[in-house]
Amino acid sequence: MEPRRGRGRAVWVLVGCVVCQMGLGFSYVFTTFLKPIVAELGWTRTAFSGAGGPLLLSMALAAPLIGNLADRFGPRRVLALSTLLLAAALASFAAMQSLTHFYATSLLLGLALTGLGDIPVGAVASRWFAKSRGLVLGVVYVGSNIGGSLVPIAATAVAARASWRAALCVLAAAALALILPFALFVVREPRVDEQPSEEGRAPGRALLAEAEAPSLDLAAALRTRTFWILAVVLFAFYFYYLGVINHLIAFLSDSGFSDPAAARRFGGAVAVGIVGKLAIGALADRIPKKTALLANFALVLLASVLLLFVGRPGVLLAFLVVHGFAVAAENVLLPLIVVEAFGVAHMAQIYGALMFALLPGGVLGPIFAARLYDTLGSYDLAFTTFAALNALSLGLLCFVRAERPATARR
Repeated sequence: MEPRRGRGRAVWVLVGCVVCQMGLGFSYVFTTFLKPIVAELGWTRTAFSGAGGPLLLSMALAAPLIGNLADRFGPRRVLALSTLLLAAALASFAAMQSLTHFYATSLLLGLALTGLGDIPVGAVASRWFAKSRGLVLGVVYVGSNIGGSLVPIAATAVAARASWRAALCVLAAAALALILPFALFVVREPRVDEQPSEEGRAPGRALLAEAEAPSLDLAAALRTRTFWILAVVLFAFYFYYLGVINHLIAFLSDSGFSDPAAARRFGGAVAVGIVGKLAIGALADRIPKKTALLANFALVLLASVLLLFVGRPGVLLAFLVVHGFAVAAENVLLPLIVVEAFGVAHMAQIYGALMFALLPGGVLGPIFAARLYDTLGSYDLAFTTFAALNALSLGLLCFVRAERPATARR
């Protein structure tokens, strides 16, 4: 392979992966339109938040399917088909009149988001880059933050001139115009002569540990303390993260911000996540994984405490920065922690099993916050609960360790 030519192709493919990941950011449009949709269709915020159930169920069930399809037909076809599904889902949402329609289309959206998510783009990026894969994955995954920061701003701008339905149609067209060409013509797997060489890669302590340490399979991992600690922590994390994400714009609007101003602040928090992912990716092989894990969840706890005091001067900005950084960094850090704890051989199986915590946590968090708002007229109790769960998570993570066959306990 000609080094310069091959490197240029790899970078171009990386750009394509980032653009495809931007499709995940289109899902943030529903946090933007919670209030106008509820007002027009006469729903409660609890009913609106219930759409998270079919969405996350679809994502959980689709993950193994997407992995198999990507291996069999190639990530490019999966990404292209998922882009079409994303546009179809957005157009369907624009026409909805009932909760049944809303929930059914959420299933379709979950499938589309999974197909544009970490599985296919992560596989492509890993095959093109042998060196600094942590940083490369951090770069790829910022695509969702770029999309998530731009979509709410663009959507509110269109809705201000037309309606939320028109904005969804515009986003559907934008997905086809922006993402589909990159999925079809830019993203591709390397040929045999383009495969990256492992030679010359700076190994680092973490890479040597992965190569030499024995790994646990899923059955053995299920018998360890660390697996269940991570499962509980992930439940609490998604309970908090999606609970906040689904209600933040509505909360800011209730607090006196205009819808466009609330959307800009939401988009700013998502944009800060770009720094979080790149920072964790760059430092992944340079700091102890457990130290990074504890520091990151300390920031998550700090963000949830700041959320309780956002009415005070300067606190809202601090919350948006800390929250945006910490929740995005977790996305890159989690797979590294799984490898550190259980080894690399069965990482995909163990990671997938842990991600089932997304389903109950991600469904119950938004519904919990919405129900308390509908009952009490505020989010105060919900936000206090989020902070308490994050404090519990930080304490539990002190007991995470590298599990090996000799330490796996029945």
